[in-house]
Amino acid sequence: MLAIAFAVVGTADAQSKRKKDTKKATPPATEKPAPKKTGPQPYASVITKSAVTDKGLFDVHKIDEKYFYEIPDSLFNREILMVTRISKTATGAGWGGGEANTQVLRWQKNGNKVLLRVVSHNIVAGDSLPIHEAVVNSNFEPILYSFDIKAFGKDSTSTVIEVNELFEKDVESLGIPKFYKTQYRVTRLDDKRSFLQSIKSFPTNIESRHVKTYIASNPPSNADLGSITLEINNSMIILPKEPMKRRYFDERVGWFARGQVDYGLDAQKSKTVTYLDRWRLEVKDEDIEKFKRGELVEPKQPIIYYIDRATPEQWRKYIKQGVEDWQVAFEAAGFKNAIIAKDPPSIEEDPDWDPDDMRYSVVRYLASPIPNANGPHISDPRSGEILNANINWYHNVMTLLRNWFFVQTAAINPDARGVEFKNEVMGRLIRFVSSHEVGHTLGLPHNMGSSVAYPVDSLRSATFTKKFGTAPSIMDYARFNYIAQPGDEGVALMPEIGIYDKYSIMWGYKPILDKSAQDEKPVLDSWILKHAGDPLYRFGHQQAGHVVDPSSQTEDLGDDAMKASSYGIANLKRIVPNLIEWTAEDGKNYDDLKDLYEQVLGQYNRYMGHVSSNIGGVYEHYKTYDQEGAVYTHVPKEHQKKALKFLIDEHFKTPTWMIDQNIFNKIEYSGSIERLRSSQERTINNILDLGRLARVIENETLNGTKAYTLVELMNDLRNGVWSELSRGQKIDTYRRNLQRAHVDRLGYLLTVEKQQPGRAGGYLKFTTVNVNQSDIRAIARAELNTIKSMARSAANATADRISKYHLQDIVERIDAILEAKK
Repeated sequence: MLAIAFAVVGTADAQSKRKKDTKKATPPATEKPAPKKTGPQPYASVITKSAVTDKGLFDVHKIDEKYFYEIPDSLFNREILMVTRISKTATGAGWGGGEANTQVLRWQKNGNKVLLRVVSHNIVAGDSLPIHEAVVNSNFEPILYSFDIKAFGKDSTSTVIEVNELFEKDVESLGIPKFYKTQYRVTRLDDKRSFLQSIKSFPTNIESRHVKTYIASNPPSNADLGSITLEINNSMIILPKEPMKRRYFDERVGWFARGQVDYGLDAQKSKTVTYLDRWRLEVKDEDIEKFKRGELVEPKQPIIYYIDRATPEQWRKYIKQGVEDWQVAFEAAGFKNAIIAKDPPSIEEDPDWDPDDMRYSVVRYLASPIPNANGPHISDPRSGEILNANINWYHNVMTLLRNWFFVQTAAINPDARGVEFKNEVMGRLIRFVSSHEVGHTLGLPHNMGSSVAYPVDSLRSATFTKKFGTAPSIMDYARFNYIAQPGDEGVALMPEIGIYDKYSIMWGYKPILDKSAQDEKPVLDSWILKHAGDPLYRFGHQQAGHVVDPSSQTEDLGDDAMKASSYGIANLKRIVPNLIEWTAEDGKNYDDLKDLYEQVLGQYNRYMGHVSSNIGGVYEHYKTYDQEGAVYTHVPKEHQKKALKFLIDEHFKTPTWMIDQNIFNKIEYSGSIERLRSSQERTINNILDLGRLARVIENETLNGTKAYTLVELMNDLRNGVWSELSRGQKIDTYRRNLQRAHVDRLGYLLTVEKQQPGRAGGYLKFTTVNVNQSDIRAIARAELNTIKSMARSAANATADRISKYHLQDIVERIDAILEAKK
């Protein structure tokens, strides 16, 4: 038994040993990770010693490639404006600086989450009114993004979140605009080629830049990549705790404005209130009595523009002058030194000064081939208060100025004759553009109804133009004085801050003390009525797409487009023979000659547009019920007939002065015939525009024999375009092309159904017409039959072979058009 016991014990020991050996042979099991901690972590665990911190509105911490916002508790639920801009864009997709989206946001804590909510100011009601609750319930703030709280601040008065995903993901309102997505057929974001580039924090704003690459089947450039890459800038700006007092908009004075539907008003329908975008200019408490006495006072906070350090030294003073030219306008509002231009501090003086800091408005000088300048501003949607404005000054705007000044003044101005101007001359032009762009940042839109206030011949007077400039407003596109003729010595060549500019700044900025925004209205109305009917104080919208009101056009001067254009053409006729001499330089090719010849043609086409807009035109003069007279009046019959006669004489009779073979043989191997054909076709189509013809019919219907009828218009046009037929004359190449264009347009009138729809009023104007159910179709058909009959008779009578072939072809073309419509 002992033996058996020893044997059993031995076996057990052996098994135990084998188990121990097995354990030694098997690798130790991997240790299970500690359960991941959820919710906020200790501050030092998240914002480590390696963090690089940028202090400002929120402290922004960067750790490797991660960015964290540390949001003070005091800023939760405050309203913050987010402005999204395309700062850099792909070739062929416009230029950087364009605004893509603006919205009001609110940071809000919700448990262990921070929510970024979108605040709408489109509908409102006073919080003391019963309807306020209904407005709140129908205006629930959507959540733009949700963040996990990573940590609380050291003193528990702030909250830390990681924000990379907000800018790295495809958050629509912070990224590429919808029209880009549609135009370039964007399908999705490519996150491998998208990244957060930088975040900078300043006392009142945070600036984020991120690069986004989108897969696109129709990119504007680099099609082989199948994508479009942009740099996007997001400006997050804290809005003032106390909104500025509004000033309500009136369409009789031009102003950038914004609106809200206010359900708190005592009205039986929802009503939109509209108020101005303007800077907060206030009288100091100690100066109120002086202001009341009519003395000029300095504002509590002037408007200050800094000139970008990158601006070339020789142009700085001119840009500054353009800014401070507006001081005279603010004096009309009761302020002195209200607007000031400054150089920024040097890097040595203030290494932290940054043009992205929203406390500074900056004229930014951009090394870009874009021939442009623009003046965007950022304003509080609750009140219209302008918080910041930057003027983007593209280097190549000087090319634009050279072209305008040359083609509009070289006939009388030796300083404009050449491809490069003296610095003093270019500086004066820069000052002009600077003033114009600053006007936009003060809240003023274009006033295209300004220049019509001056009689055409007054613009040839040195006495008149030195006193009044070339237009009552620098916000018009009244560039340079193309009306002045040789011998008009001392005449002014460009506009300055004018009568209307001083008036509009006074109307928008002069403080009305001790009155609410609503109670200001009678005072503002009285300022308008004081100048009612005076063309110097008239505002006219810029019209986009289609000119209805010929007295509110871009690039025109004076009160009579036909007379002004006659003077302008006389000057172009003086320029063309001198183009080679004025652009000549040994060793240089003919690119400048080509550019400036095309500028001449472009200016000529502008004159044709100015004149043709009078046909079927309707004047628009804003009024209210307490003012007599119509808002809309048709252009008088004789004025319309005069416009068509001008076009026939100056444009449809071949402008041979423009056909200079000595120029053509230096700039092109072909193109002169097509250039003129295209120009004449554009004018024919403009005259026979559907909306224009519809207004001619409406004018006749309303005003009878006082109106220029469509039958009269068509008859006059036909006699002008086909004048050779009744005289048995040879028809040259240019006229044959014109006549074909006329037939083609009449054929179009037989096939088109409707005018392109659009909203009436404001900047975009369309006259809607159902062509098939209007007189247009019938009269166009009658015109084609008349021309066909005339062409057949003339073809049989002419001895000129090409004229015969042309007229026979016209008959065949018209038959094909009429047959197709049976």
